[in-house]
Amino acid sequence: MILYVRFRLEPMHEALLPHLMGLLGQFTPVVEAAPPDAALADVRGAVRYFGRGPAELAALIRVRALALYGVECAIGAGPNPLLARMAARDAAPGRTLVVDDPEAFLRDKPVAALHGVGPATARTLCSYGLDSAGRVAAAPLAVLQRILGARAGREVWERARGVDRTAVVPNAASRSVAAERAFDRDELDRDRHRRALLSLAGELGARMRGEEQVCRSLTLTVRYADRSATVRTRALREPTAHSADLAATAYALHEALGLQRARVRALALRAEGLMPAEQAAHQLSFDPADEKARRLEAVADRARARFGPGVIGPGSLAA
Repeated sequence: MILYVRFRLEPMHEALLPHLMGLLGQFTPVVEAAPPDAALADVRGAVRYFGRGPAELAALIRVRALALYGVECAIGAGPNPLLARMAARDAAPGRTLVVDDPEAFLRDKPVAALHGVGPATARTLCSYGLDSAGRVAAAPLAVLQRILGARAGREVWERARGVDRTAVVPNAASRSVAAERAFDRDELDRDRHRRALLSLAGELGARMRGEEQVCRSLTLTVRYADRSATVRTRALREPTAHSADLAATAYALHEALGLQRARVRALALRAEGLMPAEQAAHQLSFDPADEKARRLEAVADRARARFGPGVIGPGSLAA
């Protein structure tokens, strides 16, 4: 049985996720993070070891997360990660939903609720009358493959039947990395916002380069004085860990919000879609300034590795 634990984390409190992962590790070593606010746990061994069902184990996890970290969570339990994710999506905060009968659970679900089925695919299926998971599951596989293609058709057909061949991978490489800056007071100064974004971009870039990774997109979270938040995501032109490119994208996201005297309490950036740097292609620009910046960045990384993270940085942050 698989548990999908969805934590109710404030946008700026993603740093709690490693601690919550440790909490899940008290029940099973097979835990996979799903940043920024969830995790998968394979509790088949825990059910036998503790002599408790998945609902009982989920109740213990919820109580400990609330008692130790003040975090509520919704938990879905199912025979595979797909059904556990969908159950967690339907579960109310502080509740557990266990899927015992996958066919009955999926039958009336809209096709867009299936994991991996985007709006375009859902519209295509609905145009053929396949608007629910039950109807997709009842359709012949060959029909789905003619509509969506061989591979995509089989994947959607299997998901509609509750089939998921993926496994929980403990200690899997993170698919995102985040950093945040909270201001001493509610900040209206846009220049200070930009300085914080520059610092965040530099931190994320250095961390990714140190792990030889690049990201495909960047997400900006702006938290305001009234505790509300705005979240915006933008895909990068190419996968990168170059701090200057990350900063430029962060600035563009910030400018697009059109904030007018907004009282900003904190800013956060999250680099998403991480992949090994060796698998990413870089478009040569033949710009001497760009090449120089990248060489200086490599030198700065070596200096930070030897003398500490604060030994070198942009001059505008030292002002």
